[in-house]
Amino acid sequence: MSLVQLMFYVMSFVMLGSALMVAISQNLVRSIFMFFITLFGLAGLYVLAVADFVAVTQIVIYVGGILVLILFAFMLSGKEALEAVNQQKNRFISLGNLPGFILAALFLVVMVNVIFKADVASLPWIKTAKDTGNVIPVNESGINNIGINLMTRYLLPFEAISILLMIALVGAAHLSRKEGNT
Repeated sequence: MSLVQLMFYVMSFVMLGSALMVAISQNLVRSIFMFFITLFGLAGLYVLAVADFVAVTQIVIYVGGILVLILFAFMLSGKEALEAVNQQKNRFISLGNLPGFILAALFLVVMVNVIFKADVASLPWIKTAKDTGNVIPVNESGINNIGINLMTRYLLPFEAISILLMIALVGAAHLSRKEGNT
């Protein structure tokens, strides 16, 4: 087993373990911080897959942006709303959760089936690309091209997304405000 494979297995284990803790934890603060670890683990897997730009984007947008929005929403939410969430029944296995469990089990069966039956190396379009030499090498020009297109051709959608995230932050702050302080 090579060092890269060992790192992949360790990062995958950490990421899946922290994602599981996000799903089963009853403490909202712990769930948020475990989600932070999950997103960083995913960025590490992107680095191992030689997708540097996607890894940096993962860290900047999701860890730096979305997670901060979640933390702001948590901090700005009223104590009454958090106590109301804690008072709900937290039974993991109940009749109300049965459709969700069935759907999750079906997705698991489909994913396991695809993983075991897929032979990626023998796909015809991959064989054709290898035979004709139509393979894009990993180098700096791909990342450079993405950056130039993002700041020229796709600048308007990029800025529209940033404005949308700002509106979501302002909306979260407005919704979490107490009614008496208007």
